[in-house]
Amino acid sequence: MKDLSRAIRALPAVATAFLALAAAPMSAHAVGQLADVSIVDRDTGATLPIHRAQGEYWVAGRPGARYAITVRNRLGERVLAVPSVDGVNVLSGETAAWDQRGYVFSPYERYQITGWRKSSTEVAAFEFSIVGEAYATRTGRPAHVGVIGVALFREQPRYAPRPSAAPEPHGMRREDRNDANDAGGSHGPSKRLERLRDAPASPAARAPAPEAESSAAQAADSRAKAAPLPAPQLGTAHGQRETSVVTHTSFSRLQSHPNEVISIRYDSLANLIARGVIREPIAGPHVPRAFPRSDNVSYVPDPPN
Repeated sequence: MKDLSRAIRALPAVATAFLALAAAPMSAHAVGQLADVSIVDRDTGATLPIHRAQGEYWVAGRPGARYAITVRNRLGERVLAVPSVDGVNVLSGETAAWDQRGYVFSPYERYQITGWRKSSTEVAAFEFSIVGEAYATRTGRPAHVGVIGVALFREQPRYAPRPSAAPEPHGMRREDRNDANDAGGSHGPSKRLERLRDAPASPAARAPAPEAESSAAQAADSRAKAAPLPAPQLGTAHGQRETSVVTHTSFSRLQSHPNEVISIRYDSLANLIARGVIREPIAGPHVPRAFPRSDNVSYVPDPPN
């Protein structure tokens, strides 16, 4: 009975600890249902933790570091990914919209999108920078700096009859690169990706996101403006040129509206801590040891100079 009473008294403390854990911001290394989308620091090869907080996904970038958007198709069919950075389509440089160019992934294919496409043979590397040096800012579009987006489309079954009035897709591209060229990539056979310009989507495809999805972001931005951030906000610069070859392919979207839209916001670690997205590390209390000189394994020290 005494043991049972002690267990009952302990329940509120356990429940409180569980609720505190549930309320803490969650982190992962990839997000998405049709595809796993992650952000890789190409200078270190590390996949950046993705934090879920304030109703959005966030990553902490390092100023000056090159990064890549890694996409891994989770389906046994081809998927079109239309990528945007800071509200700009990374293939065309247009203000981003769902009906624009993208990369087509083969079943279960994984690939790193490493920069702004300059031609069929080159990209300019993505680099974390201050807002003033971001490509979107330098082209007069600073309103959406600080967000990475991927709109995913499933493919229309190839055996399905196509309407006679629908135009054939055109402007398709396929990219051939080796993951070994990307920091953090695996050594192996070259990957093949595609890009395309499809038929214009219906007006519904350009409708804004529901208010419920943006309310948390607006609240977070309001708090950030109320309290000055400790570091300059990050954007994505137009980095050095890198080789990236593309060719053409065809792809017919299953529908004009994306099957899934993934949005990941980013900023410096200091700013994400200030926003409340990431909790600042706190040093734990000192723990006394019974054998201070015996708890750690020691080896032969270096000789004195």
